[in-house]
Amino acid sequence: MIVDASELQEEVRPGQFFNVRCADEYFPLLRRPFSIYRINKDNQTLEFLYLVKGIGTQRLTELKAGGQADIFGPLGQGFSFNVQSGTILMLARGVGIATLAALAQEAAERGIQSVAILSARTRNDLLAAETLQGFGAQIYVVTEEEGTSGVEHVRALLERIMSEREISAAYTCGSRRLSRLLQEMTAEKHIFAEIALEENMGCAMGVCFACVCDIHDAEGVARTVRVCKEGPVFPLEQVVLS
Repeated sequence: MIVDASELQEEVRPGQFFNVRCADEYFPLLRRPFSIYRINKDNQTLEFLYLVKGIGTQRLTELKAGGQADIFGPLGQGFSFNVQSGTILMLARGVGIATLAALAQEAAERGIQSVAILSARTRNDLLAAETLQGFGAQIYVVTEEEGTSGVEHVRALLERIMSEREISAAYTCGSRRLSRLLQEMTAEKHIFAEIALEENMGCAMGVCFACVCDIHDAEGVARTVRVCKEGPVFPLEQVVLS
């Protein structure tokens, strides 16, 4: 879905999201949160990539070109991108790949190299792989179908990438088990890392507390935070991944 953002005054950062009303009716009642897929500054548009799964996303497919969409944002905290050299590493599964696409776009615009491991059930299920390649990212695909998406195989792949490249930062979204793996490996190698969390949201403004998660803050104290407000992007080392 491509929307005209020419009247948007705020800066939009990769990792942030917009809350989208699916229909001009009371059902479905709740809006749906969508992370930024692409930020097109030249033609002042924003792109959202979504998978049609339920009534909300099904209703969104009924929007016509030239029509109006009721959305608000940008919301939440985006990715930190303070990389000046080296390579960024992205690890994602499923629709989480779409969340990292805007990050690959920013890396390309800054002249920073990027490499991505994309996980899915099958190659046909992959989202945004061609988009990431279009931004110059080197892509590695792992799938259940080919028996390559297991944690140990991905660990070996990460070890090889980290030995061959100077990884300045790592980012992940879409899989708890792969995020735990990256959390472990980046901590061992002292690599800056962030995670974009996916949670069901009620209000997306921090009022309803429907999207909470547990983190350890900078002092190591465990506390509960709202994904929509304090996140959805958090330092990977702080998030409690059960």
